[in-house]
Parts: sequence; structure tokens; C-alpha cells
Amino acid sequence: MSSRSFAVDPKIEDYVDAVNAPEPELLGRLRKETSEMPRAQMQIGAAQGQFMAMLAKLIGAKRYLEIGVFTGYSSTVVAMALPADGQVVACDVSEEFTSVARRYWKEAGLDSKIDLRLAPAQDTLDELISSGQSGSFDMAFIDADKINVVAYLERCMKLVRKNGLILIDNVLWSGRVADPAASDEDTMVLKAFNPTLRERSDIDVLMLPIADGITVIRKR
Repeated sequence: MSSRSFAVDPKIEDYVDAVNAPEPELLGRLRKETSEMPRAQMQIGAAQGQFMAMLAKLIGAKRYLEIGVFTGYSSTVVAMALPADGQVVACDVSEEFTSVARRYWKEAGLDSKIDLRLAPAQDTLDELISSGQSGSFDMAFIDADKINVVAYLERCMKLVRKNGLILIDNVLWSGRVADPAASDEDTMVLKAFNPTLRERSDIDVLMLPIADGITVIRKR
């Protein structure tokens, strides 16, 4: 999915970027390098990154869990928002893409904050739970394969503390979730998944049309 919103006029997005806080130079370089790579559309936008960093600061987050790292924009921008003793646990399966992230983490002086786990995310999450880390994370971001979104959320519900936040990316899937004719597997998973959240009594939920859609969940 594109880091630009499919639903917002590009001129409006350019205006928002112009009046928001300037993107740090390092993140701008990371964005440029990623834009020239395969699957560059997976990178989140600058405004979304600032939104996530703001949420982390608002809740006083110290531990952040990320499922789906890609080249590291989201993990970098949130790690920058964490206090000096903050920690990121980052889950991915690609050595190629995360090697880019590692370079930028090191340059930003964030590598000591970030624990990269190269393994299937469900395995990593199960290991965190079994090692007694349930309820120890303040915030989680799910930005990986949509087929397993239910499994990722249920594990994050165990790992994130009460009143902590879970963010889920790409919930609008370029608008295909609202297209009755769209029937590919990812779209069908999201069509089934998205409406279930409002029926749950253990969370507060808000879907926002930022970039490709992001759902913000507060664990009650």
C-alpha cells in the first residue's frame, strides 16, 4: 500500500506535510532510499509517523512492539519518541529489508533501544508471552501480512498493558474494503475483521482514514 493516502488530494497532503513539524533529515533520507527499492509502497507516510510518535509521547510509552519492520521508518520514528531507557521489540522475517533499518538505527544512535527478532512474528510473540512479558508493552503496531491479523491482535492483547494502545495499519486496503466487488483474500480478511472490533467489550476502537487507514485500539 502507498505511503500517500488514496483518499486525500495530493495537494492537501503536501500542505499538511508543509505545516507539520519538519521531517528529521535522517528520516527523509530513509524515505528517499526506500522509495527506490522494491515494494517501496509499504513505507508509511511522514504524517502517519508523526501521529504514531505523538501517541507514544501522550501515553508515556517506554516499550513498543512492532510487527512488520520493512526498512525501519515506523520503528525509527517511534524509537525517537521513546525516553532514553525505552525499548523496541521489532518483528520481521526479511534480512534484506531490515538491513536498511539497522543502518539507520545505528546512525540515529537507536540501535541499543531496538531488539530485532528475525523470525515468523507469531513465534516471536508466543516467545514473549511464554517468557513472562504479558502486559509489559505500552504500544504495539501491526503492519504485516493481513491474513494473520487476528492472530497478531490476540497476541498483542496479551502483551500490551491495560490502557495501552494497539495500532493496525492498512485497514482500508486502498478502499477495497468498501468495494462490494473486491474479493481477493486480503480484502476479504479485512472485510470480515474490521467490523468485529466494535463488538468487543475489552477495547475502545477508532478507525481513521490516515494514509491507507489505521485503527487505534485502547485496551481496557
